Amino acid sequence: MIITKQDIPNFLDSLKNNYQVFAPVKQDNYTMFKAITSGSDATLDYSNSKIPPKGILFPQTEELFSYKVDKQGAHLEEKIDSGQKVIFGIRPCDAKSIALLDNVFNNDKYEDPYYLTRRENTVLVGIGCSQPQNTCFCTSVEGGPFDTTNLDLLLVDIGDKYVVEVLTDKGKKVLTSAAASDASEADKQAAAKTKEGAAVVSNVNIDGLKQKLDSNFYDEIWDSISEKCIGCAACTYSCPTCHCFDIVDEAKDCDGCRVRNWDSCMFPQFTIHGSGHNPRPSGKERFRNRVMHKFKYFIDVNNATACVGCGRCIQNCPVNLDIREVLADIQGSEARSVS
Repeated sequence: MIITKQDIPNFLDSLKNNYQVFAPVKQDNYTMFKAITSGSDATLDYSNSKIPPKGILFPQTEELFSYKVDKQGAHLEEKIDSGQKVIFGIRPCDAKSIALLDNVFNNDKYEDPYYLTRRENTVLVGIGCSQPQNTCFCTSVEGGPFDTTNLDLLLVDIGDKYVVEVLTDKGKKVLTSAAASDASEADKQAAAKTKEGAAVVSNVNIDGLKQKLDSNFYDEIWDSISEKCIGCAACTYSCPTCHCFDIVDEAKDCDGCRVRNWDSCMFPQFTIHGSGHNPRPSGKERFRNRVMHKFKYFIDVNNATACVGCGRCIQNCPVNLDIREVLADIQGSEARSVS
């Protein structure tokens, strides 16, 4: 199918009749995913958003339920968001990250109704990366500029219009609101040419990395590669797959609510025990845990790397700590198993 760029605002406006529509919008000097009030608010000419759109499904702050205690007892009111949503213009790496988050919030031990209800009611319309940034390394972690993992529709830019690939029934239903027409053979050839020209120049060698991490927990390499980190957690808050959170009660007298907030394993309080003992007392242990979580622990549990190569942790790190260099250093280190 084909949709012209000129018709995109009208398409988004028509979607707003049945969905809450989130799209990339310009804010100051960067791009953010926000709920739009007009189709003309969206900008699809962007490299990547400052913060990933994961917060649409897993909000940074979320009230889970409210409660009230009176003479009749305790009363709970659950706060599950069941609204229909469209995330329009999501990059393939961010769409793949949601597939990874699915493992966290829906597994044989735990099902999170708050995340899963949003997930079920959300349509993902992707836009391929015609010009990947020099910090992107999605192809090193089983992704790609036009990867369709988890998407319902994929848009391929061919100039003044997009070739639309319909991937699911949810995507097909959404597309009925668009002024779309059949793609010609020339359009299909143009889309294929766009895909061929989208080169990811940054390459990270993760072959054998998991095996290296299996045995180098005590390797002295962690002292040197963690030294630069200041523990600000910019990497975790801008990561599309990080999912640490904390639960707090906010109450006054007999009324209150339970709230879930994003947290970070890079903060010293995150793993501190009730006894006061902290198994990750320094930045070295916390940095090691983050790398281990991405490239070993998540694989152990879910058989997938918890990194999609979006490059945000590289772009947002205030001390220019580059995960690509960290992984290269680990690959070059001697694997020692010392207990």
